[in-house]
Amino acid sequence: MKKLLAAALSGVLTAGIILGGTGLSTKAAETETETTGELTPIKVAASATPHAEILEQAKPILAEEGYDLQVTVFDDYIMPNEVVESGDMDANYFQHLPYLEQYNEEKGSHLVSVGGIHYEPFGIYPGTKSSLDDIADGDSVAVPNDTTNEARALLLLQDNGLIKLKDGAGLTATVTDIEENPYNLDIVELEAAQVARVVDETAYVVLNGNYALAAGFSVAKDALAYEKSDSEAAKTYVNIIAVKEGNEENPGVQALVDVLKSDEIRNYINETYDGAVIPYDDSDAEAESETETGSEAETETAAETETAAE
Repeated sequence: MKKLLAAALSGVLTAGIILGGTGLSTKAAETETETTGELTPIKVAASATPHAEILEQAKPILAEEGYDLQVTVFDDYIMPNEVVESGDMDANYFQHLPYLEQYNEEKGSHLVSVGGIHYEPFGIYPGTKSSLDDIADGDSVAVPNDTTNEARALLLLQDNGLIKLKDGAGLTATVTDIEENPYNLDIVELEAAQVARVVDETAYVVLNGNYALAAGFSVAKDALAYEKSDSEAAKTYVNIIAVKEGNEENPGVQALVDVLKSDEIRNYINETYDGAVIPYDDSDAEAESETETGSEAETETAAETETAAE
């Protein structure tokens, strides 16, 4: 039930960047641009909100750099990866790395990330009840049913004291990993795209950022609880640009990633989505990685010194 494909329609649509089904051969693209003066196409598969919206803002910037960004919107989690794996499209923008890795494992595909762009905080939103203080025995809570997103939803419920998961459940947690359920909550598992549609039928709903936006929710104003910007989930579930392995250095892909990380796009995201979409800062992750590496080196040095002393 938790198989990736069973949850395929839950929201993968949010992010397909499909760069040129022609493969965007560097020399061919340069020759075409030089001889015809036309822009080099970058075909992109994306979810409607916020991915396609963000890509629309990138279009004029890329045009100035000689690229014609062509965005195609998908509404499932399977096709955006299939078209990139097949070579019909050059990249997609709709998923986070845990989903991509699980997809590769289950489908035998060869997709890789070329850059993290943003993350969307998961939130608990009101259904028939407007406060977590009103929770009562037997209340229902709707959550996404795909593996990574359901685990994320359950972890958020746990962080807010509504359930307790078995030790080690982590990013693969399912309802079978609920160890304590003090309110006897009825966890309603639905495709991610369907969760927001049951706000009138369940006490609470736990939504991906993009589906919260599509449903008219504001993280800052409406969420009863949500993942914090410095949380492990925020770092883990960064939405990425994905390409087929071997296409990482495609100049069109590189230009796309650079533009999506630009101050212009970062400002657009911050000003538009009211905290539901947050630009990802690579420098934070790099700094953390360097700190960890430095600590490991210090530990090794200390161990060597101790050994020498012995």
